[in-house]
Amino acid sequence: MDESLRAEIRAMDEEDQRVRAELLATGAFRGYNRRMEAVHLQNSGRLEQIVEAYGWPADWETHEAAFRIVQHSISRPDFMRRMQRLVTEPLAAAMLDDRIRSFEGRGQRFGTQFDWDEKGELNPLALDDPEGVDERRAQVGLPPLAVAVEAMRASLGEERPPDDPAGRRREADEWARSVGWR
Repeated sequence: MDESLRAEIRAMDEEDQRVRAELLATGAFRGYNRRMEAVHLQNSGRLEQIVEAYGWPADWETHEAAFRIVQHSISRPDFMRRMQRLVTEPLAAAMLDDRIRSFEGRGQRFGTQFDWDEKGELNPLALDDPEGVDERRAQVGLPPLAVAVEAMRASLGEERPPDDPAGRRREADEWARSVGWR
């Protein structure tokens, strides 16, 4: 893969981050914003073309950008599942595995995916084998889950829980079914 393609992948990731920051700043990042989804669909479609033609990027910076593009391609379950085998860095692989499992309605293994619970608190989504989560987290370089929860909550800034957490969960479940996760 030549430098122009690596630069294109990094630019796609930067655009994703720019749009996300803009939507957060304007308060428009509730649910899955259509503008954000359009960026994700465009990025994942182009990344898919590049990977099919040239393979997965080998250099760390582009690998990281490509991983984020895959991680954000949430309305393309088949794409995320296909790309999962190419993400080999242990932490990224753990995060992608958790994300896919969560969207499928299964418990996550590493506790990397969070959402607002019914009490309006940010917590990890359902876990598979909660007793072993800290051991698995340590294997991929993550701190204990309790430390991660505290850090995640501290990083919220101005972000607040949804007014109707149960309604948000229902909408998320309906969306997951509509795009083929479940």
